[in-house]
Amino acid sequence: MIARRMDSLTTQFFASLDERITALKTKGVDVIRLDVGSPDMPPAPFIVEALAKAAAKPDRHGYQPHTGNSALRQAWAEMYRREYGVLIDADREIMPLLGSKEGIFHLHQSLINSGDIVLIPDPAYLTYTQATRFAGGEAYYFPLLPERGFTPDFSAIPENVLSRAKLLWLNYPNNPTGASVGKEFFEEVISFSAQRGILVCHDAAYTQVTFDGYKAPSILVVPGAKETAVEFNTLSKSHNMAGWRVGAILGNQSTIKTLYRLKTNVDSGHFLPVMEAASAAMTQEQAWIAERNQIYQKRRDVLIAGLNKLGLQPGKPQASLYVWCPVPDGWTSAVFCEALLERSHVSVTPGTVFGACGEGFVRIAYTSPLERIEQALGNMSQIWASFERSAG
Repeated sequence: MIARRMDSLTTQFFASLDERITALKTKGVDVIRLDVGSPDMPPAPFIVEALAKAAAKPDRHGYQPHTGNSALRQAWAEMYRREYGVLIDADREIMPLLGSKEGIFHLHQSLINSGDIVLIPDPAYLTYTQATRFAGGEAYYFPLLPERGFTPDFSAIPENVLSRAKLLWLNYPNNPTGASVGKEFFEEVISFSAQRGILVCHDAAYTQVTFDGYKAPSILVVPGAKETAVEFNTLSKSHNMAGWRVGAILGNQSTIKTLYRLKTNVDSGHFLPVMEAASAAMTQEQAWIAERNQIYQKRRDVLIAGLNKLGLQPGKPQASLYVWCPVPDGWTSAVFCEALLERSHVSVTPGTVFGACGEGFVRIAYTSPLERIEQALGNMSQIWASFERSAG
């Protein structure tokens, strides 16, 4: 027997895509994956060394506090002071997470009742919707449109929706569009949420993957933000530690306390050597991140130049790991992605995976080596005439 609540969940898109690509590979097909935003480069060597050194100690293998050790919380606070100019109380305004995805999902279970509305961008990271549905809440989608730089128009949300809204999700630098914002945008958001009594949940996964001199702000830099907002951060993208599952929720104390109560019943905290290595990652030498971003920037530039040559004309993101690329005239996002996979053996993500407003776009990740990106562009150019004929 399956619980009725499972009816709200579908198999995650990328899990199904993995199965499809595995089947192609067993037939000898060389699939170039530009679909998943999983960093292909490792963390800095000193981070791995810190993990290995700690794991070799016999007293590092027991259960740990749900709040993490003091060193880890202090490391998060130090990184926020250094990178964003935000002062965080390490004892009350931070709670470590087993990756930000876990915290995002569980937050809804701790705050949302049946009938509560969660305001979700369209397009957006899939977990916001899945978590809302699983908690019994109602998702209201507000569009992120190119003409607004993929930022929301809160004035277009109906009053009867706002009166029932409990959470508002934002994510900048944005996945999937790559859009970025400045502090003034977050000032408007905090003013809006304070007037409405809506908790802002900002997913800050890409704030340290930036280019062209852009520096992404934290929403918590806005005065008064901690009264009405929480921010989810992670070392997955910033420090190439996606598989380590190291994240945190920061900001509003009451929200963190509530999520803590749930988590004490769900998990048993991090492995201590992971915490020690994560602390080193956030507090020791950081110059390697800028060097890593230069590699991503080069990949981005090559990818955009190649897509422009094909006539697709994507925007140029100042942050994130993605190019949000329009599909050719006459194609839907899903059909175009299917054709790319079958004809050129290049895997990208249909924009509609992230919401209805993603139609007409595909998300292309530059988390593969430059030579693979160049190979993908070459494969696409070789069969481009057949795409144009199919569209016609």
